[in-house]
Amino acid sequence: MPTEVRYVLEIAYDGTHYHGWQSQLNGTTVQEALELELSKILGSKINIMGCGRTDAGVHASHFILHFDYAEVLPERFLFRINQMLPSDIAVYDAFVVADDFHSRFSATYRKYVYKTHYRKNPFQSGGSLFLFQMPSVQKMNEGCQLLLKHNDFASFCKRNSDGKTTICNLMLAEWIEVDYGFEFHVKANRFLRNMVRALVGTLLDVGYGKISLDQLEQIVQDKKRSSSGKSVAAKGLYLEEIGYNWDEYRK
Repeated sequence: MPTEVRYVLEIAYDGTHYHGWQSQLNGTTVQEALELELSKILGSKINIMGCGRTDAGVHASHFILHFDYAEVLPERFLFRINQMLPSDIAVYDAFVVADDFHSRFSATYRKYVYKTHYRKNPFQSGGSLFLFQMPSVQKMNEGCQLLLKHNDFASFCKRNSDGKTTICNLMLAEWIEVDYGFEFHVKANRFLRNMVRALVGTLLDVGYGKISLDQLEQIVQDKKRSSSGKSVAAKGLYLEEIGYNWDEYRK
């Protein structure tokens, strides 16, 4: 029997019409859509492992997955798989990696971007949060500097999460101004369930003057989800980058 090879796919997807990444009993998922078409084109049942989970409605401009397959990928694989997939999922690259590579556990960091806009724009409504008020970016970035001093984000984790720890190494947290809007950029070794959306909601409250920096400090110390702000809509959230030591894994 031929030895299986581990392949990596680099993909992107618009999560608007999906119930998240991971396959589940109810609702169509990105993983399900990919496994269906991969199994057709490769002629055998393909099970894929993603670099993480994204919730319903969340997007990914950069997502890594791996699967094992005993043969060489067919000719014009990228063209053919993209023709078969729905228009809201794209495969950008495919390559071989070492057998010990794991798309989830080999990742050294993940980076998310949350997009907002304050001028009505029909082309942004499905992928960005409309702000009815103008927040103070300075105050929100002061809040980011406070958050960077901590590593326990229990106050920003969805209750009943299956995570064993609420400790995260936050490497970057900042708001930047873009044309008619603001983006929140955040990078860490790992993220808790619903963490980014809860951070955005809380930091917007800081920007609106509803929460002071002292209160934000207390929210972190409380380690209770009920202490922090509301989670913002999923549609503005994008998984943008996943870090790996490709020199070690890529063949």
